[in-house]
Amino acid sequence: MISGAGPTGLMVACELALAGVRPVVLERLPAPSDEPKANGLIGQVVRMLDMRGLYEAFSGAAEPPKPMDQWMFSGLRVPLTGMRDNPMYALMIQQPRLVRLLADHARELGVDVRWGHELTGVRTTPDGVAVTASTAEGDVALDAAYLVGADGGRSGVRKLAGIGFPGHTSNTVARLAHVEISDEIRSDDGGLDVPGIGRLPWGHHRLDDGGFIFAELEPGRPMVGTIEFGGEIDDAHPMTLDELRHSTRRVLGAELPFGPPAGDGPHALRRIAGQNTRQADRYRAGNVFLVGDSAHVHSAMGGPGLNLGLQDAMNLGWKLAAAVSGWAPANLLDTYHDERHPAGLRVMMHSMSQTALFGPGPEVGALRGLFAELLQLPSAAAHVAHLLAGSDVRYDTGDDHPLSGRLVPEWTLADGRRVAELLHAGRPVLLDGSGGAAARVAGAWAQRIDCVEATVAAGPVATLIRPDGYIVWATDGFDGDGDGLSAALRRWFGTGG
Repeated sequence: MISGAGPTGLMVACELALAGVRPVVLERLPAPSDEPKANGLIGQVVRMLDMRGLYEAFSGAAEPPKPMDQWMFSGLRVPLTGMRDNPMYALMIQQPRLVRLLADHARELGVDVRWGHELTGVRTTPDGVAVTASTAEGDVALDAAYLVGADGGRSGVRKLAGIGFPGHTSNTVARLAHVEISDEIRSDDGGLDVPGIGRLPWGHHRLDDGGFIFAELEPGRPMVGTIEFGGEIDDAHPMTLDELRHSTRRVLGAELPFGPPAGDGPHALRRIAGQNTRQADRYRAGNVFLVGDSAHVHSAMGGPGLNLGLQDAMNLGWKLAAAVSGWAPANLLDTYHDERHPAGLRVMMHSMSQTALFGPGPEVGALRGLFAELLQLPSAAAHVAHLLAGSDVRYDTGDDHPLSGRLVPEWTLADGRRVAELLHAGRPVLLDGSGGAAARVAGAWAQRIDCVEATVAAGPVATLIRPDGYIVWATDGFDGDGDGLSAALRRWFGTGG
């Protein structure tokens, strides 16, 4: 059972359904929300959607995803052109549309999504968990083997499970809204050219009195935002456009003319007073698991949220399915926390670092100047790119091959197929270029994994890939006895047979 039908909850549900498990999803809202939140996906998760055949459906692109030429760190440009193994991919999609597409996909897979069901109680039972949900018709009681909390930063599941949520609250106030901007102050490069202010290119800007954001992610729907440090704010009253106007005047030192947004909306109009950076102290409590914002919250700067949360979902989904199906090896479910908690810590670190680099004062300005110089070094840009993409985290798979614990590279096989295409079914894959020797070792697991006879140019002779795309074993010269492969198969996919 899953609490929460946002992107991460629906992704867990789809992963379970691909593996033959039919989950129930409880969502307190009566239908998918139209509230503007995240504006896109960046990093490894874009490739992982491609591994499920979803990138083409969600993007409308006929070609596979390609890495970006640049991205940003605290508003500073990170050049990526020519970078070897560039991990920074992007899919610009508004969260309401992403949720509706995932909901459609879940329905096609037979997932039972129950809108208007708010989880209100959780109790451990000998067989799993007992859940109480509130509906318009009254309370309902449900039993499940496992419960996944995907119910956001104020997660009721996390609180009911007694999981701590330590962290830090910054002294920032962020404001963001869709607005109407006159064509007279728009620049040809997609930014603004405002009398008394000057050029304001698309994106984030750090100034001595705060931060300014301008972006038009959808035609005709420009967004303006500010970030201010310190000061008191009455967060009891809803934000208004006048409040945003006053904030932009303080940050920019001049008036930025804008009006109410055109169209029916819904339109963004929100204030975040005090940015929380927090992480659950454990992602698992018995048969209860946390994914996405239920497990971690942080600044949205740089767009890491859905990259982190959807990777949580894909990591957990196949493991839960293995447990429900009865073949999960010992401690498989524990690897979810072991693998994803460190990934969350990395995002916490770079999220707070970006906030600090956006702060006021000449000292921070000098530090940004130095950091901008460092980012021109290819090695520094590559380090930051892998940090932002999440590709700098290596899982402990028990295998010492350099590729083990990493997301499988974007390989094209000798027969022209892409490795991503082999993972559409959400099953483990053994790439066997040993002439069938590796496949014979894996024969006892034939019901659980797909053996594909294929070679990869300049790649390993044989590679074992988990359903979430991570390599757990590889060899550059298969010796025929298969001890390492057999150990990896038992560790990740149970006893063969």
